[in-house]
Amino acid sequence: MTTLQASAQKQLRQMIESIERLEEEKKALASDIRDKYLEAKGIGFDVKILRQIVRLRKKSQTERQEEEGLLEVYMHALGMLDGPMSSDAEAAADRMIAAE
Repeated sequence: MTTLQASAQKQLRQMIESIERLEEEKKALASDIRDKYLEAKGIGFDVKILRQIVRLRKKSQTERQEEEGLLEVYMHALGMLDGPMSSDAEAAADRMIAAE
């Protein structure tokens, strides 16, 4: 088995220690985020909806519209929606058909 040179061992140790520190920071941040959601719940906000809004805000308006259109198409196909599809949903359905 080959062994690492002293300089490579030092680099490896520094890299591992750096990763460990970042993992600890990530753990602390996750705890802070959890605390914020608990705080929001304590004042009456729906945490499930807050999480969904945070996810949506990470996406562009175009991405959101495409997802909403596809969701409407799928829900309509499953009989979960009454009435005609919106123009966004029809456009999403057309894109799905064109992709086939």
